[in-house]
Amino acid sequence: MTGAAHLRQTLRDIEVFAGELPGFDPSTAPDTPFELFTEWLLNALGAGVREPHAMTLATADADGDPTARVLILKDVSPEGWQFASDASSLKGRDLAARPYAALTFYWAPLARQVRVRGPVVRETPERCAADFLARSAGARAEALLGRQSQPLADLAERDAQVEAALTRIESEPDLVAPGWTLYSVRPESVEFWQGDKQRRHTRLVYLSSPDGWTKQMLWP
Repeated sequence: MTGAAHLRQTLRDIEVFAGELPGFDPSTAPDTPFELFTEWLLNALGAGVREPHAMTLATADADGDPTARVLILKDVSPEGWQFASDASSLKGRDLAARPYAALTFYWAPLARQVRVRGPVVRETPERCAADFLARSAGARAEALLGRQSQPLADLAERDAQVEAALTRIESEPDLVAPGWTLYSVRPESVEFWQGDKQRRHTRLVYLSSPDGWTKQMLWP
């Protein structure tokens, strides 16, 4: 068996939807996606899922070329799903050109997935500053560099600049990176997906309208 064929078979042999999976009855779903998302997130946390607040953020640049990466959810409320980044980063530049994004959460032990799509808005400077100051010292030091995704000559250069930023933070504890931005995805649609061992997956999507939220089941 060739290497490619072996890998193909290895991938096919990986078990999916292992263990006991929770049920999901769309008829009992709450009126808003924020309520159901909170319920599912807390269930994932209670089930021991590591970093259940990690999510994939997908953006597109001015030419429509997509990029995706994993980052941390900061908050969720009727105002939207929040995340933060430097405005000069790749994601920040994408959002400046096309203020629209998609988020994906996947909690493998529960075979649950949530997909969020909608326009993105920047929060107030006060909220951005508060988010930055709530970060750990190391995270603030890295963000102060403002060089995310730029070419790096060697790791020693990185470490030296982070150490210098840490020293600056110690002397200026209220210092905020000028480009630090808290973003909110204002959802137009939120889909909840519950996996099933027999592939009878359950999908429920909430769609935003001027009159509020409507719910619609989808075929697997």
